[in-house]
Amino acid sequence: MSHIRIEAVEIHHPANAVDNEFYFDHFDKQNNDIRRFLEHMGRKSRYVIDSDEENGLTMGIEAARKVLAKAGLQGTDIDMVVFSTQVPETTFPVNALYIHAAIGADAHTMVLDSNANCAGMVVAVDHASRYMLSAPNIRRALIVGSDYNTLVSDPDSAITYANYGDAAAAVILERTEEQTGFIDSIYHTDPVNRDFIRYPAEGLAKTVKHGSESKGILWLPFEAHAAMPPTFEMFETLLGRHGLTPQEIGSYCLSQFSLENVLKIQRQYGLSDEQMVYVGDRFGYTGTSSPFIALHEAVETGRVKRGDHVLFWSIGSGFQLVAMLFKY
Repeated sequence: MSHIRIEAVEIHHPANAVDNEFYFDHFDKQNNDIRRFLEHMGRKSRYVIDSDEENGLTMGIEAARKVLAKAGLQGTDIDMVVFSTQVPETTFPVNALYIHAAIGADAHTMVLDSNANCAGMVVAVDHASRYMLSAPNIRRALIVGSDYNTLVSDPDSAITYANYGDAAAAVILERTEEQTGFIDSIYHTDPVNRDFIRYPAEGLAKTVKHGSESKGILWLPFEAHAAMPPTFEMFETLLGRHGLTPQEIGSYCLSQFSLENVLKIQRQYGLSDEQMVYVGDRFGYTGTSSPFIALHEAVETGRVKRGDHVLFWSIGSGFQLVAMLFKY
């Protein structure tokens, strides 16, 4: 029986790092002290695109090239390319077509873009894994997640402007006969907050037809804690299906949106610091790629080894939760 394993993971980010002092000064001029907010979110620095030559697609291409090199593969070894983004450089053609061209993939390689907002790359890996299990001709898939978040951040909103960073991650999924890889996933969808985080703020039709003064993401206040009870239920259901306890998970590669969310999960199950992977202090919140930037950190530092169980979790605006279980 075939299984789908993560062969390699890589990341790419701009060279330009911006620390908190820039944002303190920016919002102090608006009489808005955001120091406690950034401490709560767990931010110290973030990478920000500062060049017209860089964007979400170029970051994705670099991450794709890096992961192929790490795995010792060529573009012709890839049978499927998925580009996960909520800030596409183009809506047509699909961004994955540019990835295909950049890596020199084969004519039979399928390409598509996907968008599940910040849950996107976890969803893309889940869907690609399940597709590969049903399509024996797909031996390897390249999943790229990249968001140029600061492009659409609102300079008057700390939750976007001071919180976000720009980065990309790429993973190669590979078919194997070993008892490893993708295990299962679970979702929780509640559209109660569907109008609270919007871009374009007034919708695409009105923006294109009539223009809009709102250039950044609309982010209205909402009860963020509402996501945690269903998250705990999801974890317990997913792990219970496979006879695992939270303590048996080697690493938790979670959304890096908020340090406090990571700590809530840690406290809920009495998990160790070693199990919790947090990189949001260095990268800011990178959106779709953030759980896989955490995986890259865990692999590179030796916290995740082959045979370890890894639990991915993220949240998309609106909101949708996804958890995915892998044996790395």
